[in-house]
Amino acid sequence: MNEAKARSDFELEIAHVLFMDIVGYSKGLIDQQRDLLNELNRIVRETPQFKSAEAAGKLIRLPTGDGMALVFLTNPEAPLKCAVEVSEAVGQVETLALHIRMGIHSGPVSDVTDVNDRTNVAGAGINMAQRVMDCGDAAHILLSKRSADDLAQYARWRSQLHELGEVETKHGVKIEIVNFYGDGIGNATVPQKVMLTREKEATASKSERARSQMKRRTIAVAFLLAAVLIIALSIFGYRAARKSAIAVKPSVANGIREKSIAVLPFENLSAEKENAFFADGVQDDVLTSLAKVAALKVISRTSVMQYRGAGAARNLREIAQALGVANILEGTVRRVGNRALISVQLIDARNDRPIWSERYDRTIADSIGLQGELATEIAAALKAKLAPEEKARLATKPTTNPEAYLFYLRALERARTAASKEDAFAVDDLYVKAIELDPTFALAIARRSIWNGVMYNVARRPEHKAAALTLAAEALQLSPDLPEGHLALGLCYYLFERNFSAALNEFSIAGAGSALQPDILEYVGLIYCRQGRWRDGLATYDRAQELDPRQPHFWGPRARAMVRDWPGAVAGFERVLKLDPNNIFTLAELATVRINQTGDLAAARKLLDGIPPGLHGAAPGQPAAPDDILTMARWELNMLARDYTAAAKILADYKDEEFEEPDVGVKSFDAGQTALARGDAESAKTLFEKVRPIYEKDARDHPDDARFHAPLGLLYAYLGRKDDAIRESLRAVELVPESKDAQGGAVYADNLALVYARTGEIDQALALIQRLLTTPNGIMFAQLHLSWEWDPMRSDARFQKILAGPEPKTIY
Repeated sequence: MNEAKARSDFELEIAHVLFMDIVGYSKGLIDQQRDLLNELNRIVRETPQFKSAEAAGKLIRLPTGDGMALVFLTNPEAPLKCAVEVSEAVGQVETLALHIRMGIHSGPVSDVTDVNDRTNVAGAGINMAQRVMDCGDAAHILLSKRSADDLAQYARWRSQLHELGEVETKHGVKIEIVNFYGDGIGNATVPQKVMLTREKEATASKSERARSQMKRRTIAVAFLLAAVLIIALSIFGYRAARKSAIAVKPSVANGIREKSIAVLPFENLSAEKENAFFADGVQDDVLTSLAKVAALKVISRTSVMQYRGAGAARNLREIAQALGVANILEGTVRRVGNRALISVQLIDARNDRPIWSERYDRTIADSIGLQGELATEIAAALKAKLAPEEKARLATKPTTNPEAYLFYLRALERARTAASKEDAFAVDDLYVKAIELDPTFALAIARRSIWNGVMYNVARRPEHKAAALTLAAEALQLSPDLPEGHLALGLCYYLFERNFSAALNEFSIAGAGSALQPDILEYVGLIYCRQGRWRDGLATYDRAQELDPRQPHFWGPRARAMVRDWPGAVAGFERVLKLDPNNIFTLAELATVRINQTGDLAAARKLLDGIPPGLHGAAPGQPAAPDDILTMARWELNMLARDYTAAAKILADYKDEEFEEPDVGVKSFDAGQTALARGDAESAKTLFEKVRPIYEKDARDHPDDARFHAPLGLLYAYLGRKDDAIRESLRAVELVPESKDAQGGAVYADNLALVYARTGEIDQALALIQRLLTTPNGIMFAQLHLSWEWDPMRSDARFQKILAGPEPKTIY
């Protein structure tokens, strides 16, 4: 195995660590120690888990003198399976039997360089696994509570996990541990260290009772003294309040950091209102520069943009409390021709006290570097120390060409409101113009790479993919430390190559000391879910929400819906709608969750029928197409309600013959499904044949893209072309297997199950259905009950039994 490569692939991985040692090892003679360790190494190397992880390049081995640490980069079950295999094997070796103890924990690890200048791994994941092991005696297999909770989701482990409670370990660290034993594996006795902890707590409890009796004997005196003190403090407090409204700093009282700041949208005072893009650009640059200062907590742009246009109506104290900051930066921008007049004011929002203000009258060319100058002044006003490298970054100008800078700012503004294919190409053209004027403008190059990645993800045009890859490499060649450059390259790894480890590495670099961090965390959450690390993904989404509290984070509640946490998904989408009440995509997702949660079509209909015309909305990172989204959501609802007349009318009322790219052909396909569901097989066939050339061409043009093979397989199933249907559907599953993409792979497995059902392969369909009902993002129980698509299965007794039972528990 290439261990250097393995180590380079998991910078941001949560590793699953098995730590083990030989109890009483140091008491033996040198020869005995060597023989014992050699025997243990042999046993470990021969276990199936060790072999499979090593062959896949997903294992790091760390010798520890009297044992070893095995760092698995596969899944949470791997270290426990390996522990069981080791325990079974050492039981056959007299010298090792009952002398091995093991500890398991899942946690972060990172690269380090040892005294010999060799790359090694260390981190909390390894340290905690060792502490867990140290709590045990010979033959114990102990787990941290975190690892045990992950494994308790699997029925085969649950009965063998026995909680021992909290134990104090090295350096006073307290951890909750769980004992694994059963069927001759492990040690059922309570570890000595746990017994000592319990005895210590019992003794402490007795002492506490004695102290309580002493306290009760003096309580009357204490109350008397307290009463006198309260009266005195009340008089003093009243006088002090007359001098100052604040007796205790809110930063201490409310947990708000002293050096925290929100940069509110700058007010555009230009006569030409179209110059708003310039005011927004200045604010964005200042915020981005401040985020590079490690000593400052800076609220993201998305969270502060809701206060745009508030003007004199702003209540700075309320805004600061809502955003969790102590300080607010306000500003105005007036652009006249080639000059810009910029005024800024830094305010301590806890008491409305101005801290610092400045007025700048600059040419556009001179204003390009203003953000770094402003950030330096603000850091000084807040007494935030700047490291030399931070000073250097703040002094760097993104470009020296004022016209290129203006095109760049226009591109950013157009991208924020893009709602069509025309908008997408217009944004790209603006970036092109900026780069033509300054070919060394790395920030514009990186942003154009990101934008082309988004366009490829929507339309799958190869020229966008090629542009994104080339531009990302070019941006990093010009500016190796540019966060946006690393974000661009990370997206290329994620979107094009599905190289999740490489993407995580780039996102880690991009997020360090960057205003991009909340957005990057959402990408990290997406990757964790695709890796099948659903709990890590959910925790990462929650962290993004904490960092960016006023931004409507969509992917977190969507992931909760995928693991069928219906209350969590509903609460999350409702929180998103409080921040962005008119987002059609979120409303449609919430309607789907309501259906999947209870099968309540009326609640979903109420949500969708309440949407007025003209609303915006799309999934994050996708151009908005309000008519398409709402039409498809209402069509799907009526299909589930089996109101096929209403479903057909919804499609007929759509403004165009087909949906917009990338959904060309979907409207006719849906119309074909509607006709088939209501028994009009001839009309259905005509509509499916109309779509077939489009779907076949898409699959030919993108032979390695499951997104085009899966719908073609379902189309063939509706046309009665069984072999073609199964071939294309299997091809989609082969391209995106669940082992490589847990989130996307489940969707294609779901499609395959439906194709099996529609083509008469009932046994195959049932096998998949039973598994996918417990798989995150797999088949939803309510859909099986309601959807016409599954009607070919309804006469099967096994299918009826599934529907008669409760919703299966999701395993993740």
